Amino acid sequence: MTHADDPVDSVQILYEDDDLLLVNKPPGMLSVPDGYNPALPHLRSILTPNFGDLWMVHRLDKDTSGVIILAKNPQTHRQLNEGFRSGMVKKIYHGLVTPAPGWQELTIDFPLAINADRKHRTRVNVENGKTALSLCKVIKRFPLGALLEIEIETGITHQIRAHLRAIDLMLIGDPLYSAGLPLPPIDADRTMLHAKTISFSHPTTGETKDFTAPYFDDFRDTYAKLQFTTSLDEVL
Repeated sequence: MTHADDPVDSVQILYEDDDLLLVNKPPGMLSVPDGYNPALPHLRSILTPNFGDLWMVHRLDKDTSGVIILAKNPQTHRQLNEGFRSGMVKKIYHGLVTPAPGWQELTIDFPLAINADRKHRTRVNVENGKTALSLCKVIKRFPLGALLEIEIETGITHQIRAHLRAIDLMLIGDPLYSAGLPLPPIDADRTMLHAKTISFSHPTTGETKDFTAPYFDDFRDTYAKLQFTTSLDEVL
């Protein structure tokens, strides 16, 4: 994670025009106001002084880093929201998972229910859950884990974390969905999930736009540790 005296300095600007602002959100930064303490800094409050009025099109969890879209006017906001609802926005995440999966590609299509327990976790619920689809692919496999690509065709809260937990995988650094699983081979200060790419049709020009957000240092460091850790004896 980038450490900067001014929070806006830690937000990498990926693209800007009259309608859109795309940024690489650092881990640890709120996308939207905190429900318990609205005075805490969040992405829009940090960026508005430099970029004017902004509307949040979607959000990422506080721990999750990566590409996020903000609209500069209400019309663009409405059009992009419709794109998300209709599945016209392609979202691909990268995650560092453990243990190493035994498959190369897997489609997870378990229905999910949000706020399913006292810890507000999302859980598989075949009878009452909402349709959720996650397309998973192993990019790099290591002895104790993998770098995973996950494309989500739906946008359920905590979808990736809940789907991975349902198949006995966890994102390294995730304390919420790791109960009942073996201890991770390495530690991380946050959930190792990064919104890597996003593709959509520009609401004004109709042009297809593709954006990629580089990893932050903590993700790179954890990736390196996972890559070179070959047995649990090395981390005990």
